[in-house]
Amino acid sequence: MRPAELLHHLRRESASFRACLDGDLSAPVEHCGDWTLYDLADHLGGGNLWAATAVTERHGDHQAAPAPRDGLGAWFDQTTATLLDVLDRDPSAEAWTFYPPHTVGFWQRRRPLETLIHRWDAEHALGLTPTLDPTLAGEGVAEVFDTMAYRMINRGMAKPPAHAIRVRATDTGLTCVYGPGEPVAEIAGPVADLLLMLWGRLPRTHPGLTWEGDTPAAQAVLDGPLTP
Repeated sequence: MRPAELLHHLRRESASFRACLDGDLSAPVEHCGDWTLYDLADHLGGGNLWAATAVTERHGDHQAAPAPRDGLGAWFDQTTATLLDVLDRDPSAEAWTFYPPHTVGFWQRRRPLETLIHRWDAEHALGLTPTLDPTLAGEGVAEVFDTMAYRMINRGMAKPPAHAIRVRATDTGLTCVYGPGEPVAEIAGPVADLLLMLWGRLPRTHPGLTWEGDTPAAQAVLDGPLTP
């Protein structure tokens, strides 16, 4: 996706997340440990400032102050505005990143995807029925396999896959192959379901997903883990 498209998604996803902050901030967030919606906002807004600093100061050591409990929404809006301003530049410009490429373009892609998942978390926590933009969700599926999985291996938090698997989006046609050799199995389904499964928000047994081939081998690849 082009940077302008990604930043458009970042604005939209951030606005949808911000709307959730008018809800119950003590609501538990199911897939984020013992976090509440307040904690999730603190994480996402602080991450906005961390990424902005990674671009402007080219290091990953920024420690954001805790989010205020009063005026949380306004604070989150300001972190979003700061990040959008910083990311509105040449994607090839140098930046600190936790995985290649070490450019602004990395963050132009990473932050909309981070916000997408956590917007889903926030709406889910409030009992809503979240939907995901298929194009952005497809970018997220690709990122799992071209960035997140390899980062987990490089950090010593996952083992390299023993086999290759194919992940296929039945609605968009996106196909990703991960692992060595020919795929031993395929996992197919709507791209949003695939992304949510890869990030642990949906079970692998979700009815929207179908499995073909050597399912145990595919399960072992997904056990990686592929994402943090």
